[in-house]
Amino acid sequence: MGKSAGGTKAGKASAVQAMGQCVCGEVRFEIDVPAFWAWHDHSEASRQAHGCAYVTYVGSWRSRFRILGGAERVSRFEDAAAGTTRSFCGRCGTPLFYERRRSPHMVDIPRALFASRTGREPRYHLAVEEAVDWAYGGRPLAPLKGYPGVVWERPRARKRRPPEPMF
Repeated sequence: MGKSAGGTKAGKASAVQAMGQCVCGEVRFEIDVPAFWAWHDHSEASRQAHGCAYVTYVGSWRSRFRILGGAERVSRFEDAAAGTTRSFCGRCGTPLFYERRRSPHMVDIPRALFASRTGREPRYHLAVEEAVDWAYGGRPLAPLKGYPGVVWERPRARKRRPPEPMF
């Protein structure tokens, strides 16, 4: 796929950066703030790659993205049919970067890997037609008695049928 996230050259840094890293801390990177955009991806491919209902990504221009350490730990999976490449940490398995052949100047990074603000709030939803029915949809939650810090969706009350006439 041409240039990969792991082979980026050091670009000119802006005054503000957002730093991110994988779970084990071996792979560290930064983007210049603000990020280009942010979105929630409900696609099956992203759901399977991350093991969650949807993934929130931050998109950065490749020239505003730098790997600070651990580039040798970055492993890649290329899906030639889809024209995408997913990179992950070869030590801890954290999904790191998502690249598309049709957007060679962009690098998409899971938002959760950044500890600080990226300058963009996710305002877009992609592949909502692929969203799963079991994902939390914003319904009211209540504390679960006896389990501090756990909330749950109460089951919907069943509608009672009016009693049938006796005659």
